[in-house]
Amino acid sequence: MKVTEHIANAQSKGKGKTLFSFEIVPPTKGSNIQTLYDNIDPLMEFNPPFIDVTTSREEHIYIPKENGLLEQKVTRMRPGTVGICASLKHKYNVDAIPHILCGGFTKEETEYVLVDCHYLGLDNLVALRGDAMKHEQYYSPQHGGNHYAKELVEQIVNMNNGQYLHEQITDAHRSDFCIGVAGYPEKHMEAPSLDADLRRLKEKVDAGADYVVTQMFFDNQRYFDFVAKAREMGINVPIIPGIKPIAIKRHMQVLPQVFKLDLPDDLVTAIEACKDNKAVRQVGIEWAIAQSRELIQAGVPVVHYYSMGKSSNIKAIAKEVF
Repeated sequence: MKVTEHIANAQSKGKGKTLFSFEIVPPTKGSNIQTLYDNIDPLMEFNPPFIDVTTSREEHIYIPKENGLLEQKVTRMRPGTVGICASLKHKYNVDAIPHILCGGFTKEETEYVLVDCHYLGLDNLVALRGDAMKHEQYYSPQHGGNHYAKELVEQIVNMNNGQYLHEQITDAHRSDFCIGVAGYPEKHMEAPSLDADLRRLKEKVDAGADYVVTQMFFDNQRYFDFVAKAREMGINVPIIPGIKPIAIKRHMQVLPQVFKLDLPDDLVTAIEACKDNKAVRQVGIEWAIAQSRELIQAGVPVVHYYSMGKSSNIKAIAKEVF
């Protein structure tokens, strides 16, 4: 079922009921998938209608050669997104949503992934540009690939209309993907302004995106203002808030640095007063509970949690608010 259908059903049957969903990270190459299941199992009691599965782009590694030189190889440390989605759909009877990236994929490779998703009965996709590789200061588009998420959305929409790359296919079977895209309440790190970033978001929606999932934020007013501005600009699709509970003190430095977001001073003060990470984790849980309750009270369609492979704090939050 499409994300938009889940939302419409919840709003009609549950008088505006807010849904619970979460996002997982694939295990690293060579790891056992059972660890992933062990983290998902405790969250299934809250009946998530869908689970997002992230995709990692390629990385460069250097392999020593006998002559003392290094050979550069391209690898993916967390492959298997589509396979994991198929496994989750089968094991839990839940809609699993793969993230599809521009970065690291040609348009042909993207088409192959989309065909696989279609064959597996995956109804939803999240279309993302992707980040720069670790050795890059700025994002560099893949040669032969989509440069921006808007172009990726267009490719997915074309396939929904039976238009494939290159080959002329008579009576091509059409996919019917529901397309999600990312939104940034505090703007994307590369955007010159929030208004400019919202214009890019509107381009993605106008190209065919069906819903938006936001990057994490810790001040709900940032989300409310973002939604208001988006509506004023004519972006009328569902905008799902993304929440991440802080779990360790180091998050106080890492999250603002990596995601270019602000932490409210009350949260910073509470974390600074913690003697250890156990106390930090509890602060993160309590802050996320308060965020979630306010968002649900405001009538958001879904609260989406970034679990990052750990479920115990997400379960503690969900038990209080769902």
